[in-house]
Formats: sequence, structure tokens, C-alpha cells
Amino acid sequence: MATFFGEVVAAPSRAGVDDEESAEEAREETPEDREIRRKLEEKRELHVLWTPGAAAAAQSSAEEPWRCSRFVVAMGRNAAAFLSSFILDSVCWEVVGAVKLWNEWCRTPSTTNVLPTDSFCLFYRLISDPTVLLCQCSCYVAEDQQFQWLEKVFGRMQKEGLQVTILSTCPVADYKTQESTLTLSSPFLKALKTKEFKEQICCPLLEQPNIVRDLPAAVLSYCQVWQIPAVLYQCYTDVIKLDTVTIEAFKPLLSSKSLKNLVKDASESTKILKKLLTTNETHNNIYI
Repeated sequence: MATFFGEVVAAPSRAGVDDEESAEEAREETPEDREIRRKLEEKRELHVLWTPGAAAAAQSSAEEPWRCSRFVVAMGRNAAAFLSSFILDSVCWEVVGAVKLWNEWCRTPSTTNVLPTDSFCLFYRLISDPTVLLCQCSCYVAEDQQFQWLEKVFGRMQKEGLQVTILSTCPVADYKTQESTLTLSSPFLKALKTKEFKEQICCPLLEQPNIVRDLPAAVLSYCQVWQIPAVLYQCYTDVIKLDTVTIEAFKPLLSSKSLKNLVKDASESTKILKKLLTTNETHNNIYI
């Protein structure tokens, strides 16, 4: 969990566990148990598949980290739909990678031709400037897979000169305030940033004692440790499905320094947004 408010979080400890009990548990594990655990660990391994020309486009060899100036990560379907509607354009962007993973809550498809209802994680590069990367991640990355995601994604990027922008959504019920959440006008944005991020932010900072969780927190914490300028924009909403109002709550970010020169035609954005929502509604009706 990421807060950066100065709290001291105690690490879990097994100091009170009886040594004999631990030894007994180890003895009870059979070869069949170990084989099942090994296969489960293999199944839960996360794979990041990059296209063969991705390294060349980033002016790096296959072994060297890529030169990356901006990395924009949208986590969750509404954040991913925001990028699809207002930033991504098939003429200007191309897919350069995908994450393949399996866990109890999702399984990513084996194709990059995805629907708004799919669980997926795709990486795009700006054709005119290959140092600009975007990521749409609408799949659930389990706690034991988050470190793999960080190492395999950021391990391919040069950290010097890199700036990261994270977009995510969260239930408004998770927002902690002295006021009643019933009086809050949702959706609304809050920001959390690393010490190195010096640019102006597009919304108020997240107040104490609020925290962020899961992969957005992991990415922001990673950037804090590696001293990478990064900002997280979290949208608090009372709608969990694809929703026009929630998607458009991210629109203030279009004027930010990291996104303003990536924005596509407004009329085209409206068309794509309507298409995304129509496709999602049709899919939901089929399975009702």
C-alpha cells in the first residue's frame, strides 16, 4: 500500500511461530504437494511479450533497456476506456507488447484484438516518438504477481529521464473523510505523487488517512524507491461498470503536460467513447 504520508508500517513477523510447529508443517508436505505447488507457481507466472521490433523502435538493442521519456498507465476498464477514447489512435499508435497472466479472478486472452469487456494488458508506443509508451491494464494483477509485473515492465525501460503517469479508479465508499460520502459529488479525482514529481497536478492531493492499493500503489511505490517522477490520478466513483461520467472525470488530465500533446480530435473521441459503451452494453445484454 502506498501513502507517503510518513506512517511507519510494521512488517509481518513470524517471530512468535513455534519452531517445532514449522518443522512439523515442513515434514507433512509430500512430494505430491510440492509438485502441485510447483505447477501452480508456474501457472501464476506472469509473461510480458514484446513485439520483435519494439526494442529497435526505442533505439535500443534487444538486451538494453529502452529509452522511455513518458509512460502512461491506465488501470481498470474506465481508465483504459479514457485512453481509448481521448488518446489512442490506430494511425498514431501501435501495439508493442502484452501481458499474459492467470489468477483466480482473470485470464488474459491470447490476442491483442480485445473488446471493452475483456481482461487485458496491452502496451502501445507513439509512432512519431517511440520514447512515449502507454499501457491499458484492465485485468486484475494479484498481489503475488505485482512484483513480476513491475520487474518485467520497468526492467525494459531506462529509468533516467522517465516520467510516469498512473490512472486508476476506486469505489467512492473507500474514500475516507469526516463528511458523509452520500454528500460527495462523485466521480472526483485525487492525486498522489512521488517526491521527484515537480509538475503542477490537475486535481487536489489525496488527504490523510486515505491510501491506494493493488497495482497502482505498487507502481507508485516502485517509482518512489527508484526516484522516478510519478503521479497517480485516482478517480473515486460509485459506478463499477463502464460509465461515461466516470470516463470523462479524467478529462482534466488532458491539459496536463504529459498528455496535452497526445490528445486526438474531440469529435473522434466522442464517437469512440459511444462505440465502447455500446459494445459493452451489447455484451452485457447477451449474458443477462
